[in-house]
Amino acid sequence: MPRRVPLRKAAAGAIIAILAVLVLAADQFAKYLAIENLPPERVVPVLGDFLQLYLIRNPGAAFSLGEGVTWIFTIALAAVAVAIVWIAVTRLRSRAWAIVLGLLLGGVLGNLTDRLFREPGFAVGHVVDYISTPWMMPAIYNIADMFIVTMMIGVAIIVLVGVRFDGTREPRRRSDESEAETSDGSSDTTEAGTGAAATRTPEPGEPAER
Repeated sequence: MPRRVPLRKAAAGAIIAILAVLVLAADQFAKYLAIENLPPERVVPVLGDFLQLYLIRNPGAAFSLGEGVTWIFTIALAAVAVAIVWIAVTRLRSRAWAIVLGLLLGGVLGNLTDRLFREPGFAVGHVVDYISTPWMMPAIYNIADMFIVTMMIGVAIIVLVGVRFDGTREPRRRSDESEAETSDGSSDTTEAGTGAAATRTPEPGEPAER
């Protein structure tokens, strides 16, 4: 199978930028629609208990954890965004990594925008959440959260598969060692069989070989 040519750094950066902007735009537009059309903190059924809309402003993380330290989440989101940009500029040449990191960056920027520019103030803004799926989890979330969670799973899968930032893969040492051991064992067996076949049992009355 022909090896796929790694991306140029500019191409990888372009993929990340385009995907991040698309996710950020979708997230902020959906939040705008939620604020303009949904009553605050009232359940609006869409598909029964499967999907509901519930508008809240969350100062903390998932399940409203850390409500009194909103600025910490702002710093954490900013750090993740900076790390992704740094990787894109300096090391990234993998299509898979570019796609996953671009979507992840879009989700991070979506919530970071809320932290920076929404009430009650800069760096301590509350994130707008409005999606509720009681059958799956009690948390209320948004589009940015969805991309953050799913792309973190994507990062874990890529790491397990062994794809590096430059597009190469980690060598499969265990498989190579197993194949080498199997090859050596087969060779030894063949040599042993050859030696056994070379030794002939003397016929009756025939002097044995010395």
